[in-house]
Amino acid sequence: MSLLVGYTATPAGEDALALGVRLARSRGTGIDIVLVLHSEERPTVVPTDAGYERHLSQLAAGWLREARAMVPADVAAQTHLVYAHSFADGLLETAETLGSEMIVVGAARHGLLGRFTIGSVASSLLHVSHVPVALAPEGTRNGGMERPLTRITCAIGTRVGAQALLEESIKLAASGNVPLRLISLVGVDLPGGHDDPEVLRVGAAHADAAAKQALATLNEDAEVTTEVASGQSIEEAVTRVDWDDDDIVLVGSSRLAQPRRLFLGSTAAKMLHELSVPMVVVPRDAATTTVGE
Repeated sequence: MSLLVGYTATPAGEDALALGVRLARSRGTGIDIVLVLHSEERPTVVPTDAGYERHLSQLAAGWLREARAMVPADVAAQTHLVYAHSFADGLLETAETLGSEMIVVGAARHGLLGRFTIGSVASSLLHVSHVPVALAPEGTRNGGMERPLTRITCAIGTRVGAQALLEESIKLAASGNVPLRLISLVGVDLPGGHDDPEVLRVGAAHADAAAKQALATLNEDAEVTTEVASGQSIEEAVTRVDWDDDDIVLVGSSRLAQPRRLFLGSTAAKMLHELSVPMVVVPRDAATTTVGE
């Protein structure tokens, strides 16, 4: 299995490619670089304006060659030119065809440096994807593709989907031998909790339970740390936490999501607007067991 990078010949496309390479290297897998061209018909149908479509296809093929040339030699990469009704549809259909384990896309144009602006493509993916979606903030390309991930942060609450989120975080930390940090959002999940000592105690116990599960799966030399996020709002809580430039954070889907599908919830959306590190949104599982239960 490999990672699917939704590519465009734009800075956002280069951001996605840079993050895709870093994730692929960490997971020991390859990448599929996918460029989607708009078509009202199915990919097998010949476009009505053959001359124009041929010219556009040639341009797209050139963009894909340039993208492939950017990928370091130690990361296996294949390119794919896809026709679909929309960019998001093309990525989702291709991910299903290829059996991709993750889709990587860049932020929309005109976002502040190091911040997210969710465009139509990312928004569509974040509401219907069947696999995790990784979001590369504006400027990710400037850090290069050679920098390794230094820490995986998993932001977990107690709602449905927490178990799937924790398991995905453990898998990513294990494959790249990267430290795992577990941040409990229990204090933010509970109305009026904030900095209440009892709520913080429960949050710490929740994080410790998740850490025990992670340590039982990871090798004995693995580094697993815990923190409790607290504040008057999710925005305040996440800004109280220290973030490194080479962190990546994993968050879960809304409880409204269908099993094994994404639906970007309010907590994750608020975190997106505050954080400057790449974020992976993980579909909720069909199971209802939550961490610590």
